[in-house]
Amino acid sequence: MARHLDQARIDRYARVSGDRNPLHVDPAFAARTQFGGTVAHGMLVLAYACEALLRVYGRPWLAGGRLRARFRAPARPGETLTVRVLPRRGAAGQTACLVEVLDGKGQVLLSVEAEAPAPAGSPATLPQKGGDTPG
Repeated sequence: MARHLDQARIDRYARVSGDRNPLHVDPAFAARTQFGGTVAHGMLVLAYACEALLRVYGRPWLAGGRLRARFRAPARPGETLTVRVLPRRGAAGQTACLVEVLDGKGQVLLSVEAEAPAPAGSPATLPQKGGDTPG
């Protein structure tokens, strides 16, 4: 799954979330920071990972999915972000995966360990589909 990230999308997220930190919405301010320009909200990037989890797990994700996220690098406007889902062995009764959000250079910006209840009679891993979600 790929999503293009532009400043307009970041600005819309800032409006609906109420997080108008100038690091995200003020290019002149952000240019003077360690980032050298605006960056996306971490929760916006996490939303892309959650979209992939919903596509993979469906209703079980909504009913009882859990995740642990690690933000590794900022997402910048102008990038096309790719979400990759890698199956993992889950605990009994769970399916599990690692979700990574990458920038256009292949740098991992966000990694997410996720689990959801396994459908009855299914193995504890996701089917192998080349590592990427449909998109």
